[in-house]
Formats: sequence, structure tokens, C-alpha cells
Amino acid sequence: MRGERLYLTALRRGVALGLVLTALWGGSRLVDPAWLRDRLEEPAGLQTALLARQLGGAEEKPRALEGWGRLILAQSAPLAAGEEEVLRLRAEGGGSQELPGEEAHDGDGDDQEEPDLQPQAEEDGVVEMTARGKQEGKYLWGEGVYLYNRTDLDLDASVLSQGAVDVPLGEGPQILIVHTHGSEAYSQTDGDFYEESDPYRTTDCTHNVVKVGEEIATVFRAHGFQVVHDTTLFDYPAYNGAYDRSKAAVEQWLEQYPTIRIVLDVHRDALVGSNGEVYKLVSEEAGNKVAQVMLVVGSSGSGAEHPRWKDNLAFAVKLQQGLVRGYSSLARPIVLRNSRYNQQLSPGSLLVEVGGHGNTLSEAIAGARLWADNVARTLLAMKEEQ
Repeated sequence: MRGERLYLTALRRGVALGLVLTALWGGSRLVDPAWLRDRLEEPAGLQTALLARQLGGAEEKPRALEGWGRLILAQSAPLAAGEEEVLRLRAEGGGSQELPGEEAHDGDGDDQEEPDLQPQAEEDGVVEMTARGKQEGKYLWGEGVYLYNRTDLDLDASVLSQGAVDVPLGEGPQILIVHTHGSEAYSQTDGDFYEESDPYRTTDCTHNVVKVGEEIATVFRAHGFQVVHDTTLFDYPAYNGAYDRSKAAVEQWLEQYPTIRIVLDVHRDALVGSNGEVYKLVSEEAGNKVAQVMLVVGSSGSGAEHPRWKDNLAFAVKLQQGLVRGYSSLARPIVLRNSRYNQQLSPGSLLVEVGGHGNTLSEAIAGARLWADNVARTLLAMKEEQ
């Protein structure tokens, strides 16, 4: 029996090696020799170039590596060495643009002052774009993901691997979804009309981010998770102090259900350019335009005590890794901010921003469902490893 196992192992490795050699031979017949020589001279150049052709480079629509490609990758250390670099190139390429609103919109003060959003008179005032990371400025790259550091902390890419993922998922309710700013709503340009409480806000929970949160909860439940969805509007009628009110609610839920390990505060972003233009954040997935989704992690940058913020960041990185492998541009780079956003209450706490006020509700729901499905699969894999 032992000899038979050794024979089968050798056979599998031989087949995998043969596939790799065949791919290299075929590539050498089709690829310009000068191009191949240049790739060999670069660090990790050949494996990156070969993987880029398999995954799709910046010039063509990127796609996830799966099936036979994933099998060959698993059997080949040289090819596997280039995977992270290709993922980085995918995250940077393909129509990325600057987000003026990302600098102008200061989310760190959201619990103190309501953003002044003006009604958009014409649909052509909405600028459609896809947000991606880049190798400059406040962006950090590591662990296969981008982090946008908006804190006052002096950090480097090593921060992405310093925390520990501490979200053991057992029996009972495991996930809590809340909405500190539940009245946040979307553009009405797709015929999704609602009565505004303020520009781009409504107390009608079938048209604001509470509806998006329920879609996320539905997907999680379909994967077998028990979800508590708190639909309270903590930002109405008073916007100021919303985080204090949602904090009290989260503390009550954690006390009532100690099995809760993940707390998601679902919002939508608000991005406005210097000339008043409204930005909508989209990703094209399976031929459909959906809203991009962003994970926001709080820190101790404001001076408030938050000893485990790196653990929250590690959890965000874990989820983001699955997202960037599953989709070309659904996930915006993770953002790290000074404020805590009540994330000091649990190491599995994240703020989730689904699209912006320029997106439509249908785009937000579509993006949220794709995001939730991918995250649920990551959580199931984590649960199996426990």
C-alpha cells in the first residue's frame, strides 16, 4: 500500500510538472523571445507575467484564477510566488481614478456633524468611477490587499499582519448588523423614489441602508448563519450623538447574545468633488454594474483607548483577501481611520460602506449581496478551521 501511495503521489506530481512545462513550451512558441528574456531578468518576473496572462492584465478584463489554473498554481511554487504581485497589479489597473471626495469627505467626524449634501438637479452631475488602490501616498500594500491610512499614526505595511483574527463562530446568533446612520439613502435616478427627511436621507427603511442591511442578513442566513438585524434609526430625529446611541444598543445585544462575534455597522459613503459633482462607485461584475463596498476600520489614532484595533484590521484583511480574489473590483481598499466607531466593543467589528449617495439603491443591493456571499464563504472556511 505504501508503495502504491508513493506511486500515485509521483504520478500526480509528474502530471502537474508536465502541465507546467507544456504551458511554458507553448508560451515560448507564442511569446516574443525578447519579452521572455526581460521577464526572466526581473524579480519574480516570469511567474508574474505568466499569471497575469492567466488572470487577465490591466489591458483586459481581470478574472479570478480557478479550475485547472488554480490546480497548476498549487503544484508550482514558482508560479505561486507571483500570485500576490498579479493581484496587486489587478487592484491598480483598469480604469482607476482619483477620488477627490475621499480626501474632502471627513468621515471621522460623522458622529458630530451631519454632512451637508445638496440635492442633485440633473443626473449628468453624477460621476461614475471605480476606486482602486495605488502604490503611493497614504496607501499601504501587503497581505494581498490595499490599506488607505487616514490616521495620524505612522504606519507601514507590516501593520496588515500584526493583528490576530479572533472571531470564533459557535452556536446561537453569530452576526449583528446595525446602522448608526440608518436614514442614509441613495440617488433616486433609477425610479426608486422616497420621501426625503434630508437630502439623500429617508426614514423609509425600504429605501435606505437598512434595506441594504437586510439584504446582507438574508444572504448570511442562506449560508446558515444566525443574524440579528437591528433596524433602529439612531440618526433620526437627531444626527449628533448617533454613535453613542448605537453603542448602547450594541452593548445590549452583546450582553443578550454572548455568542455574537461579528458586528457590522452598515452605511453608505458620501463623495463630493470640489465643484460639487457627486461620485457613484461602481464595479462591473458579470456584465452588471454594482456598487463597490468598502471596509472601514477604527483605531486609537484619536487618542481614545482601543487596544485591539489591529485585531479588527486583521479580520478586515481576512475578508478582503477573499473579495479581491473573487471579484475584479467589488471591494474598495480598506480604510483605517482615527475614530473607533464603537469597534472597541468586539474584535470582530467593522464598518461597511456600500456605495455612495450617487449610487442607486438597486446598485447598492446588488453589490451588497455579492459582498455578503463572498464574506459568508470566507466565514464558513474559517469556521471549518476552528
